[in-house]
Amino acid sequence: MQKVEVELDTPAFIVSRVDQVNGKPHKIPNMTFTTAEIAKHLEGEVVGDAAATLKGFAPADRATPGDLTFAENEDYFVRAEQSAATAIIADNRFKSAKKILIRVPNARIAFAKAMALFFPERTYAAGIHPTAVIAPTAKVDASAHIGPHCVVGERVKIGARSVLQGGNFVGDDSRLGKEVNLFPNVTIYPHTEIGQRVRIHAGTVIGSDGFGYVQDGDIHRKVPQIGNVVIGDDVEIGANVTIDRGALGPTVIGKGTKIDNLVQIAHNVEIGEGSLIISQVGISGSCKFGKYVILAGQAGFAGHLKIGDRVTVSAQSGVMHNIPDGEKWLGTPAQPDKQVKRQLIAIQRLPDLLKRVAELEKQSGAKPKRHEEK
Repeated sequence: MQKVEVELDTPAFIVSRVDQVNGKPHKIPNMTFTTAEIAKHLEGEVVGDAAATLKGFAPADRATPGDLTFAENEDYFVRAEQSAATAIIADNRFKSAKKILIRVPNARIAFAKAMALFFPERTYAAGIHPTAVIAPTAKVDASAHIGPHCVVGERVKIGARSVLQGGNFVGDDSRLGKEVNLFPNVTIYPHTEIGQRVRIHAGTVIGSDGFGYVQDGDIHRKVPQIGNVVIGDDVEIGANVTIDRGALGPTVIGKGTKIDNLVQIAHNVEIGEGSLIISQVGISGSCKFGKYVILAGQAGFAGHLKIGDRVTVSAQSGVMHNIPDGEKWLGTPAQPDKQVKRQLIAIQRLPDLLKRVAELEKQSGAKPKRHEEK
């Protein structure tokens, strides 16, 4: 961890970061924990030396003495036991005569919590970079960080400890809650409403015009898009995502939803809380999604669909119909997964079936049909 002093007119404009050296993230110097401290943080138990010191976190194949590693299945556990790591995070079912264990109910969840200890997020000092342009009617909390070349429009409100890293545009009348983090070159169109603890990654555009046109003779007449985008608390949006504002009302992203890179969400779409939207998903206008849906990569949705709670749509599916709560769909056109799987099995059996039909026709003396294999 290195402090980087930026030479600005404002001396307080100092930030810290997790540096990258030789492609490896560096943890904060002298940040060490005992196995007992880690176990307490993870709500687990130590099996072995509770006073052992842990100085880093690493995968088993790169771990050195003093490192903590983790294992979520038997194969990983064997590798972890053979590694140089001092301690292993593992599920409660595992035992070891070689290593200190920090046993937890769920190793993957514990892994995420431990990583946050050893590799904390970059922090940003409060202040406004002298190259930023802030409208006189904007209200920026004193604890917020406005980085270089940011533009903040009229009547914008930016909450406590929020960060605009650099090159960000926040349009008029937009509102950002507490601890929002805009990565470089994020564009926020006017009237956008963003909740608390929202992270939006580089290149994403929030609130661009919906794709709304009406045929007028030989021209496509634009329908003014006068709605906005509303993003709930604890949402994370990946890089180069586009979320269009509504034609009249809002486009809504429910709290806790996570959106991967390169996703397109059209005007007036509503996505329920806790949903996962994977890379390259495309959603047409006015679709309504329930809570905790999972949309796998490259799935596409026709307009005005209603997708229920806890629905899962498999990768590259083309959805053209409403989906009830709790169902899993796949394929193009998408259908319930059990139905599609039966169809796929039937298709795999077709060559054998055609051969059998041809043999039966031959035995019966019937004239062979065109489907007979040559």
